[in-house]
Amino acid sequence: MKKLTKEYFNQTIKDLEKQVQILREEIANTKLNEKVNPSKDSNILIKKRHQLAVLLTVLAQKKELEKIKEK
Repeated sequence: MKKLTKEYFNQTIKDLEKQVQILREEIANTKLNEKVNPSKDSNILIKKRHQLAVLLTVLAQKKELEKIKEK
């Protein structure tokens, strides 16, 4: 996850917000698909949720840094 975190820090806030939206849609679709057609990787939903948590954390940090820089 450290590699992902570093990649997220290099992106803009708008890009991160787009990724959050896309990831939330993927999680919703994965939930629906798991009910109908279970996949072989049972941890995929957990992995996506963890990725979303990391993404939201980095996004919040970047927003705070931007507020500090404005002052």
